[in-house]
Amino acid sequence: MVPDIGRSTARTTLVRNFLEDRILSSRSGSRERLPSSRQLADELGVSRNTVVAAYQELVSEGFAEAIPRSGLYINREIARLLAEGRIPENQSDAREVGSMRATAGPESRPQHTRYEQDCFPDLRKPSHWADVPYPFIYGQIDEATFPVAAWLRYLAMALDKPHRRFSLADRAEEDDPLLVEMICRRVLPSRGINVHPSMVMTTMGTQEGLHLIGETLLEQGSSVAVEDPGYPDARHIFYRAGLQLQPVPVDEAGMVIEDIPGGADMTYVTPSHQFPTNVTLSIARRQRLVDLARSRDLLIIEDDYDSEFRFQGRPTPALKSLERAGPVLYLGSFSKLLAPGLRLGFLVAPPELVSEVRRHQRYVLRHPPGHLQRALALMIADDAYGRHLRRHRTILRRKWQAMSDGIRTLLPVSPVTMTGGTSFWLTGPETLDADRLAAEALDAGVVIEPGRAFFLAPDAPANHFRLGFAAISLEAIGPGLATLAHLIEVSCHRRGLASPL
Repeated sequence: MVPDIGRSTARTTLVRNFLEDRILSSRSGSRERLPSSRQLADELGVSRNTVVAAYQELVSEGFAEAIPRSGLYINREIARLLAEGRIPENQSDAREVGSMRATAGPESRPQHTRYEQDCFPDLRKPSHWADVPYPFIYGQIDEATFPVAAWLRYLAMALDKPHRRFSLADRAEEDDPLLVEMICRRVLPSRGINVHPSMVMTTMGTQEGLHLIGETLLEQGSSVAVEDPGYPDARHIFYRAGLQLQPVPVDEAGMVIEDIPGGADMTYVTPSHQFPTNVTLSIARRQRLVDLARSRDLLIIEDDYDSEFRFQGRPTPALKSLERAGPVLYLGSFSKLLAPGLRLGFLVAPPELVSEVRRHQRYVLRHPPGHLQRALALMIADDAYGRHLRRHRTILRRKWQAMSDGIRTLLPVSPVTMTGGTSFWLTGPETLDADRLAAEALDAGVVIEPGRAFFLAPDAPANHFRLGFAAISLEAIGPGLATLAHLIEVSCHRRGLASPL
């Protein structure tokens, strides 16, 4: 079935055409800055989501380009041709000029492809982060906490009979049956999910699951609603699949369900711990999202990437656990607990969708390594996985408490209230440039993640940043936060402001 893109796509097209006309009518020769998405939305009387989608199309077609920490500008080659009076009269030819700008001269950019990512940034970690004294980095682990002895034992067991054939055989049509059984019996019930093994397939982590869904279940041009701020890698994956991104704001209760565009075909949500703010999607909003999905035939992707780590109160059941949830595709991962380098995760979906996605996976990488699947299955079956989870949760709870106390007493920021997860989302003074702070902090031995990359709009605020705490040692948290506090104070003095401390 080809999804009905609906009125939102028509509005996006009208806005894009309006902007094309504005660009093509310019003759200044300068790289004029385009209005912010918020400003243009107010000017035209449309939603900001529509403007952001139109800007994405302009970037992909070569009319505009994003300048980091500055905004969107008319593409330099288009501007030069306009000034010289050599711009083609019709828009299709103008698009060709924009996409072929690599041949125009030494100042031009590489030839455009559908995978060009200028319209939004991605996350990049310093290559030497593990050697930095205070790595407040997300998505990595403290190597000292990894259960090396247990993992080696189960890797060896996976090569013994009767497990050897499951570790070494090519199983393109199915996953390791023991791992699927353990996911169904030991992993999913803790999230309130009870499903048949036919509804589960293993993946090379959450990212592969997102890729398989984006490439398999939706037509190019379909619309996907994403949290803003949100997970940058998900945006890139959907963009590469030819999907239109529709940003939906996030507040203290998670994604604002009422702002999901009417023409969306799918929504991607991180309800347990919103990425990156860590807020939990409220029960009321979960119910509204499920009701909305059923009434609009809206597909939901639930990314439950670190729901095991909740340090206050009881875990909130997964969206998938709601009996009326219907069209919810559930993505789980073992990366946050064991190690991201193992690249193991899973997808829960109706059997017919699992079969379709599995066929696509077969011609990409066939299946995750059988040896790793069987070793993990044995670890879960023997409850070594559960013991490691309980031990690791205790370690992270201590770090979470140290982070909470240190942020409250040392940093001039407003942290988002969080009950779990492995990072803190912080808002500094309005004048704070988190990109500059991150560079200065790295020189001082502190790794932080500036927040601009998590926003979809090019005019994102600059004063947000994230501090992860899974990879840093408990003893280093206090000194690291004190160093960061000093850097923020110096930054404020440099701008002639009173100390925020």
